[in-house]
Amino acid sequence: MKNNDFNLNDHLPLVAIIRGILPDDCVRVTQILIEEGFSMIEVPLNSPDALTSIKTLVQHFGENFLIGAGTVTTAEKAQAVIDTGANLMVTPNFNEEVVKMSVAAGCVTFPGVVTPTEAFSALAAGATGLKLFPISMIGLDGFKALNSVLPPDTACLPVGGINPTVESMKPYLDIGAKGFGLGASLYKPGMSDEEIRSNAKAFNQSYTESIS
Repeated sequence: MKNNDFNLNDHLPLVAIIRGILPDDCVRVTQILIEEGFSMIEVPLNSPDALTSIKTLVQHFGENFLIGAGTVTTAEKAQAVIDTGANLMVTPNFNEEVVKMSVAAGCVTFPGVVTPTEAFSALAAGATGLKLFPISMIGLDGFKALNSVLPPDTACLPVGGINPTVESMKPYLDIGAKGFGLGASLYKPGMSDEEIRSNAKAFNQSYTESIS
């Protein structure tokens, strides 16, 4: 699946951020997440041997799911991710070169932004959507103001501190968020398979309840 084939409405719009995952665990954990409805899996590059995990996941799941990297902060890192065959690129910041490289490689690309200047620059560079990070800095009022000036249907994904509850998710969805990036509340190293599955179910259910 490449950028020009991507429609967020075809996915559960929750990006699973499996920070700290080990290569030996990545397929098993991702399989659990996929079984619970997730289709976008992000391995942050500050995880141990992240490129090995990403390449392994691409080989197992890359045909039908979005598999890629987070914390992509330089062109060199972006190229290393592209070389794995990944089709998802997520960054904590806006770097024009990283966005343009990722888009050119066919990756679904969500750069991190906080300000209107960053948001419009990222969209002009071809970003698929925007990662609002850290959402705690932007807040509900800040996001509402930002979203009011963005092009209609811009895919905005708040990231940072989102919990698997309607109370956490619905306020952002009600003012225009299209989904979320989910980190430690979904997965942390050392969690049992049962904990991961339970968290994934809770996020899926809370999201579904929040949009109903």
